[in-house]
Amino acid sequence: MMPARVKYRKMQRGNRAGMASRGNQVAFGEYGLQSLERCWLDTKQIEAARVAISRHMKRRGKVWIRIFPDKSFTKKPLETRMGHGKGGVESWVAVIRPANILFEVDGVPEALARESLRLAATKLPIKTKFISRHKVG
Repeated sequence: MMPARVKYRKMQRGNRAGMASRGNQVAFGEYGLQSLERCWLDTKQIEAARVAISRHMKRRGKVWIRIFPDKSFTKKPLETRMGHGKGGVESWVAVIRPANILFEVDGVPEALARESLRLAATKLPIKTKFISRHKVG
């Protein structure tokens, strides 16, 4: 996962402070996985979580990925001296703040959705919470 085109290839690190003001409600499905910490989620981590959800649900129901890695992450080669500019683009990341909805599922019983999202949460480097659209908690 990465953007098709970007105006500038290399981005600044930006600010991860604060809570998520958008993407913090279950909008499409019945159940969701909500972040409780802040981080940069890599494309490989997002894909590993998506595969875990779809495998456990055995392709029943529907899965929405509510995050997209649209920020480039640069890194200089190992054992390189200082200077010579910014490093090359290493990967793409999604900026995650507390309260972001990461994944949503629908069309499956709550027990199956809860277990699928729990398996996905084990693939992620942050604490998460299972939430439902109608029940608060």
